[in-house]
Amino acid sequence: MEKELVIQVQHVTAGYAGTVVIDDISFEVDRGEVFVILGGSGSGKSTLLKHLIGLYQPVAGRILIQGKDIVTSEGAERTDILKSIGVMYQMGALFGSMTLLENVRLSLEEYTDLPSDAVDLIARMKLKLVGLEAYSEFMPSELSGGMQKRAAIARAMALDPEILFLDEPSAGLDPIISAELDQLILSLARNLNITFVVVTHELSSIYTIADRVIMLDKHKIVATGRPQELRDHATNPWVRQFFNPAMGGAARGERTGEQV
Repeated sequence: MEKELVIQVQHVTAGYAGTVVIDDISFEVDRGEVFVILGGSGSGKSTLLKHLIGLYQPVAGRILIQGKDIVTSEGAERTDILKSIGVMYQMGALFGSMTLLENVRLSLEEYTDLPSDAVDLIARMKLKLVGLEAYSEFMPSELSGGMQKRAAIARAMALDPEILFLDEPSAGLDPIISAELDQLILSLARNLNITFVVVTHELSSIYTIADRVIMLDKHKIVATGRPQELRDHATNPWVRQFFNPAMGGAARGERTGEQV
């Protein structure tokens, strides 16, 4: 089957206050792919995510979402692009004064003209997809961290986006709950053909969910490929050490910008 590109990042440079955080990077994401962005603290992965979802504009380059440039788009075209994506922020970012159902209803009420009963039905369906149908009237504070992450994914899916961006979905979760969240991501990707772009540093999750990864270091992409390929064949010392932590810290002092 021929692959369909849903994201194209073309020679993007980005930064703040004159400091370059991302320097001339390019990559593409295929429809239905679980694409993972890796990198150490300060590598630019969070900055990259914020540019991909349109929160910031790059200094240079283009970011195409399903062929439309999120950098230069305006008005109705920009709204259409933003409606085609969903975002789950690192800590879930649910509204604490609203029930789960109200959290999921919010974007439906904002961006559609559906009657209230239809909005309610769709919101309940999204919660059912993530296994939280029975918790629709719960407040976020009444839920575990893992359940809050699931609820945040349900909210991100409210408008049936074709692309979901997840920022550190496993952060703060124990290994069992993290593994359950990984399986949910895989299920949604495979059964609904949703494209996922995930920022994470959790190695077990990367091996479980990632079809392909890029690794950022020193403002550049220093590795790209399947996790298993990078584990077994990476030549960049830092990349090799990340995917083979048993190697210890010997490689840390040898980080380079070498492309893998």
